[in-house]
Amino acid sequence: MQTDVEFLLNGKKVAGTVEPRTHLADFIREEALASGTHIGCEQGVCGACTVFVDGRPTRSCITLAAACNSADIRTVEGFDADPLMEAIRDSFKRHHGLQCGFCTPGMLTTAYDIIRRLPDAGRETIRKELSGNLCRCTGYAGIVDAIEDVLKDAPAAGLQPTDRQRPVASGTDAAPLIAMKSAAKASPPETIDLASAAIPDAGSFETANALRKTMHLAAGTEEAWQLISDPEAIVSCIPGATLSGPVTDGIANGSCSVSAGPIKAQFRGTASIAYRPETKSGQLLGSGKDGLSRSGLEGRLDFQLVPNGTACDIKLAMRYRLNGPLSQFGRPALVEEIANGLLAEIGRAIDAKLSGNADAVDGAQPQRSLSGIRLLFNALKGLIRRTLSTR
Repeated sequence: MQTDVEFLLNGKKVAGTVEPRTHLADFIREEALASGTHIGCEQGVCGACTVFVDGRPTRSCITLAAACNSADIRTVEGFDADPLMEAIRDSFKRHHGLQCGFCTPGMLTTAYDIIRRLPDAGRETIRKELSGNLCRCTGYAGIVDAIEDVLKDAPAAGLQPTDRQRPVASGTDAAPLIAMKSAAKASPPETIDLASAAIPDAGSFETANALRKTMHLAAGTEEAWQLISDPEAIVSCIPGATLSGPVTDGIANGSCSVSAGPIKAQFRGTASIAYRPETKSGQLLGSGKDGLSRSGLEGRLDFQLVPNGTACDIKLAMRYRLNGPLSQFGRPALVEEIANGLLAEIGRAIDAKLSGNADAVDGAQPQRSLSGIRLLFNALKGLIRRTLSTR
């Protein structure tokens, strides 16, 4: 079965028919002939294929073309008249930020995003933001120098983030359509209602990946329970998590934004929360999807508070399933390390909230995205330490 797709590519309307599994990188290179986008690892790791989808850096090698219907896509060829990209290209040349040039399209795209989004970024921040783009030649120093130089006096960016469902331009200004591969009309792509994802059954995770963790809290059991049993309060302690409305009858709708360098995902979905005050325990069942990568995450979390002197511990048992392109990052050992880092952050935020330290919790301010790069770095350090300790 094939699917019709139509979107803006560098300001021109293109259309075609694709198989559901066709990746955006393959479509824009082979059908639209925009070969400036390079394909390297084809696993979303190296960053050479990074393009902008609705103003958002996106790995085109793991993004389905059908998921970009009605989007505004910009590749490296689409910045010829952009003053910011012109300054970046000139700085890359002056600071020798390119050698073989294979990684360069993705590097330029990521550099554009860094300068546009983080105008006050320092050298260390630039390095962290570039950590999702690999280069075999330069050693990165010239690339960091180039971005740092542009940041001193950066021109205004011509490309700004837009809504996901930006309509495709129409009329005489649009370029001719790419010829359809087939005259037969395929069924339109399935529309996913991200705000009402189905809640999985509690017993459906017996064969899923499992994690167990005990986390210490400085507060007593009763005090901690008052916070744990308040969904709005606990969500404010989770980096990148937001609720889209009040929790009604134990049902919550919301999202969680995750960023790992230029890889950004926003899982939106629904969860059910059940509390058992008599045992200071409960269970959360949830399911969410990232609309652009078409990756899905569903899980079950059982939790219980246990007294520990004047303080208490919270025992967690998690089972989860990750599917879609992002599942390649779901290796159990790595996920366990990342989860440990995330839980440590949440624990610190809970303690800060219980102690009344408002500076440690975002409160009414927009939540910052969960930094996957930082958690991934800490996870790799943990895995290395464990490996060396067994030798």
